[in-house]
Amino acid sequence: MAQPIYPVHDAEDPRLDDFRDLSAADKRPDLARGVVLAEGVPVVERMLASRFTPHAIMGVRSKLDRLGAAAAGVPRYEVTAELMAEVVGFHLNRGVLAAARRPAPPAVGELLDGARTVVVLEGVNDHENLGSIFRNCAGLDADAVLFGPRCSDPLYRRAVRVSMGHVLLVPFAHLPAENWPGTGLAMLAEHGFRTVALTPSGEAAVARAVADAPGKLAYLVGAEGPGLAAETLAAADVRAAIPMARGTDSLNVATAAAVALYELARRG
Repeated sequence: MAQPIYPVHDAEDPRLDDFRDLSAADKRPDLARGVVLAEGVPVVERMLASRFTPHAIMGVRSKLDRLGAAAAGVPRYEVTAELMAEVVGFHLNRGVLAAARRPAPPAVGELLDGARTVVVLEGVNDHENLGSIFRNCAGLDADAVLFGPRCSDPLYRRAVRVSMGHVLLVPFAHLPAENWPGTGLAMLAEHGFRTVALTPSGEAAVARAVADAPGKLAYLVGAEGPGLAAETLAAADVRAAIPMARGTDSLNVATAAAVALYELARRG
């Protein structure tokens, strides 16, 4: 059933509570409220097409109109840019926000059963890198992202925005943190995955590692700077490097994942 667009003129209107005080990033109001937020028309459109069903949309009229029929079943609250800034705590130049409840992630085993290519993250705690990794996984046909320990929340607003909403579409789950990396990598092996750790000290080039992996493949990537832990590198089936020029040590973690996924796509 189509929902009307409701004009809102009071910043204290409780219907806008899930969008309130977003400038307090250190307090994570979205996490406290159990919501994930999509920002901007393209990202909200991807939320509408995902398993993250929005229960409220707030925006200026021009942005609400651009969402069209896809948003017709969601309550939409029309506000001015000034009132939106008062609610969220800063000027939001993308002009529209959607809020959805955080569903339970899929079970790791079920996700792995239907996947052939996954990216496994360890210690990736920068939200922009997380968002970029998800966008790269979507564009380069990775089936899922799996989280090891010490990673940041992929559903934080900045990560969702940088991913252009693809964090809402690419499946993800958390591998067991206990006895990492043994338990997590053993689970990958049980589902037929060959693990390729991306590291500047790899003994093989990524292209060769991909050529030697005939079936399912899991790329392991670590945090910007320290990279993968020594225990993780030792536990991987192969350690692979991206050849560098001009004395460069390595690429940004999201870029490295993209290069590795592209090599796999080239293999066909």
